[in-house]
Amino acid sequence: MRSTKSYRFSFALIFVALLLAWLLNISSGSVSIPFGATLSSLLSNPVDVPSWQYIIWEYRIPKAFTAILVGGGLSLSGLLMQTLFRNPLAGPFVLGISSGASLGAALLLMGTSLLTGLTSIAFLSDFSMAVAASVGSFLVLLVVMLVAQRIKDTMALLIIGLMFGSITSALVSVLAYFSSAESLQRFIFWSFGSVGDLTSEQVLLLSGIVLLGTLLCILSIKALNAFLLGENYALSLGVSLKKSRLVIIIATGVLAGGITAFAGPIAFVGLAVPHLTRQIFDTMEHRILIPAVFLYGAILMLLCDTLAQLPNTANVLPINAITSLVGAPVVIWLLVRKRKMMF
Repeated sequence: MRSTKSYRFSFALIFVALLLAWLLNISSGSVSIPFGATLSSLLSNPVDVPSWQYIIWEYRIPKAFTAILVGGGLSLSGLLMQTLFRNPLAGPFVLGISSGASLGAALLLMGTSLLTGLTSIAFLSDFSMAVAASVGSFLVLLVVMLVAQRIKDTMALLIIGLMFGSITSALVSVLAYFSSAESLQRFIFWSFGSVGDLTSEQVLLLSGIVLLGTLLCILSIKALNAFLLGENYALSLGVSLKKSRLVIIIATGVLAGGITAFAGPIAFVGLAVPHLTRQIFDTMEHRILIPAVFLYGAILMLLCDTLAQLPNTANVLPINAITSLVGAPVVIWLLVRKRKMMF
């Protein structure tokens, strides 16, 4: 068991790594801005080119902040699912919540194209996509919560969540088959995921969503630690299984559903980061894991977004592809090195 001093030192290193990843992210992009000019702008000093100031403060800093929220929030939702189901393959998508968000987006982007005159109305608001995806995710969450109140078997709930995901994916496929090429293209671009297309109002709303989900995680620390040792042990500690499961499911729905609504279905982060954190910190204590997972998720997302920028070009790679290409080899290497899963 590591000492408290050792954990403090580790967290200090993580904060330094987060700061460096943040600086690297806001220094990269289609417009080449010298690192010194970026630092001068951050310190409110004048820069050589006035447009650099606008790019850094109006685009790159909000995008970097969004990446922190998305990476941290998805990582926390993955931690919750892996602990609740005691399954290393569980992630934020296992309850079908993110698939529900995809269905909501598909109905907006492809369903309205089947109805005359509604496509233009649907895109009048910047929040239309977020609203549609949020409604889809929370409808699925509502059904999952109703099911969770009726069944006691956690693994059965996992299977039911996967079935909801399959149903929503099938409905999206049907919509894609009948939609126009333009609508299908819009949906495909949304499914790539992005952290750079949000308005300041959307970033503020996303911040509130992630804050709410994080607070629910903190309130569930005792239950999460107890679930690791089995439901009977949790009962012996006075943990209400039904209430705790509902709170954890709601927290996952808030985090995964809200983030998917604003940033698209970004894969792999929620699955990989909790494993990385457990291996590095060598602990199952959620008082340590929750902040560490959030910070590691934020760092990974910042680095992946930086790689996706293709510096000095106007091209931006799909963030989904980068998260998988960067994260998967690291997890494979760690698991081969450790030779075991921490569960």
